[in-house]
Amino acid sequence: MIPKIAMIGGGSWATAIVKMLSDNLSEKEIYWWMRNEVAIEHIKKFKHNPHYLSSVEIKLPEDRISTDITCIINSADFVILNVPAAFLKESLKGIKAEDLKGKKIISAIKGIVPEDNLIIGEFLHEVYEVPYENILVVSGPCHAEEVAFEKLSYLTIACTDVEKASTFAAFLNTRYIKTNVSDDIFGTEYAAVLKNIYAVASGICHGIGYGDNFQAVLISNAIREIKRFVDAVHPINRDIMESAYLGDLLVTAYSQFSRNRTFGNMVGKGYTVKSAQLEMNMVAEGYYAVKCMHIKNQAHDVDMPICKAVHNILYGNRSPRIEMKLLAEKLN
Repeated sequence: MIPKIAMIGGGSWATAIVKMLSDNLSEKEIYWWMRNEVAIEHIKKFKHNPHYLSSVEIKLPEDRISTDITCIINSADFVILNVPAAFLKESLKGIKAEDLKGKKIISAIKGIVPEDNLIIGEFLHEVYEVPYENILVVSGPCHAEEVAFEKLSYLTIACTDVEKASTFAAFLNTRYIKTNVSDDIFGTEYAAVLKNIYAVASGICHGIGYGDNFQAVLISNAIREIKRFVDAVHPINRDIMESAYLGDLLVTAYSQFSRNRTFGNMVGKGYTVKSAQLEMNMVAEGYYAVKCMHIKNQAHDVDMPICKAVHNILYGNRSPRIEMKLLAEKLN
């Protein structure tokens, strides 16, 4: 039986994963849902996404791209969720638990659902009754823009059932994508949420004039914050230096393609939060994540001074320059 894979989302990362799936040589059927009907008609006519990664050729048959999310999900064995976390509930409006029953649901969202304050796996389990063994997480240091250029990249696929992780990982392997598997769905998801916050911090520091030496100290402290938090939330044996954790943090904090770093850089240079958001064409997940993590950490009381500083700047209307100067005294 030919596996059927549905992509939910029309942004750059969704486009990049559709490219990986299409370039992968294993037999499969790929379906794609996006909200924008004009974009779909453009893809059908010109074979590329008009708004994101427009250099990528879209090889899907026209009848497998649709604005009908129920139809697309019902067609699939594997459903990849790839919309900003803040818009996930809106995107899944009308979808019921029975629509996802028996399917493998893959989160390619590196964010947290704001209203529910849940990572995607927890949200799927609690709201849609998806068993954890059917929830997979895509993580790792992999920017969509580099996928478009077919630059060598690495992904980690996590699932409590590693055989399911291996099955899905095999759909993504290409000459420019290498994959490995993990059983740590909670640690990889939380690390992916947290690294966006630290990328915002990195951008703020760059915007107010801190150099590479300070950035190195900031990020070495950030990986320790990640370890403290994920060990408190889900204490299992994990190597925080693996690419799904440290690697993803590094690329998000340093890369020119990082929207969270770009957002932070604008805030550091004096933009208001709202004006920075309006100027960016893409969602910076770290903005929503830091508020959620601030609330979530109240139950765990983990020492997270970088997260606290970013929260104070974005939601407490604190001066980036003063807040980062205070933070600098706490780092080592």
